[in-house]
Amino acid sequence: MPTWNQKRRTMHRYNQSAHVYDSQYSEEQEAKITTIKQNMSLKNNSAVLDLGCGSGLLIKHFAHKTQLYIGTDISRELLKHAKKKANPFPNATLIQADADNLPFPNETFDTVFAVTLLQNTPHPNTTLNEIYRVSKTKASIIITGLRKRFTQEEFTAELQQANLETETLKLDEGNREYVCICHKMSVKSKFSPESEYPPH
Repeated sequence: MPTWNQKRRTMHRYNQSAHVYDSQYSEEQEAKITTIKQNMSLKNNSAVLDLGCGSGLLIKHFAHKTQLYIGTDISRELLKHAKKKANPFPNATLIQADADNLPFPNETFDTVFAVTLLQNTPHPNTTLNEIYRVSKTKASIIITGLRKRFTQEEFTAELQQANLETETLKLDEGNREYVCICHKMSVKSKFSPESEYPPH
């Protein structure tokens, strides 16, 4: 299936289910958020990207701790629900955007959340490369992956291929997703020492 057709199907599915998203998934999402909060912290002057923000479940947990909080999603209907959660926070902005083609300059964000996103993207490595592009050198990048879509080895390999150093976090037994806090690899570790230029 062509990439854009798959994205349109995903957008349509979430537009149709947006009104029941929180009732179906909020408990599961809150469990992941609790694990994330226990393993990271945000600086007050940081710029945060909530990529694939959905109905905005992360906003109340993190927006008040940052200088700038931007949520993006491909689904307009989910963003309508997220807007209600973002309204109390003057530093929070929501944008409809494709996770593979973000309207931000290189190295914009101190923290990037990509929670429940990769399993919905046609080519996860393309999405991860875009996350890498918009993240600052020392950014914290929090990414989850659906166990049904990836084995743990496959998920780790996807992250490493995108030049992300990873630490897998444990969740309660039965949770459906892996949670990783990642950081950019140094430029030197992207390519082998013998190679003067990146591989094509």
